[in-house]
Amino acid sequence: MEVILKKDVDHLGFIDDIVNVKAGYARNFLIPKKLAVYASQSEKKILEENLRQKEQKNQLLIKGLEKVKNQIENLKLLIKSKVGDDNKLFGSVNSATIEKSLAQNDINIDKKFISINNTNIIKTTGSFSAKVRLHRDLIVELNFEVVSE
Repeated sequence: MEVILKKDVDHLGFIDDIVNVKAGYARNFLIPKKLAVYASQSEKKILEENLRQKEQKNQLLIKGLEKVKNQIENLKLLIKSKVGDDNKLFGSVNSATIEKSLAQNDINIDKKFISINNTNIIKTTGSFSAKVRLHRDLIVELNFEVVSE
């Protein structure tokens, strides 16, 4: 069943995407929670017109986010943590930790837009990278290092 997403849905798509889902998922979850609507011909025409109008706004928004992208790419982020034997951390480094470190550098990104490559939790020291989604069309790679406190 084709539906048009009205909000971003994790692991499914972004707002205004047309996606195929199982009928039960659409009827019992997406549509009652107002996350999606049926993709009828009239809804598709309305979506097409809305997308044309949003395209220019998105281009201006992406140009504004280029400055933040450059800040993140040029940032040398060091995350200090207590370390035990074999360079293992007491605790872990996750998206929330990276969010706090970015906030200390005057870059405010919500933790749900940060995904650490290959894993969600880091438990050792070393160099790592994460992907930061600034916009649906603009994803930047953040390199950071976890060091002993």
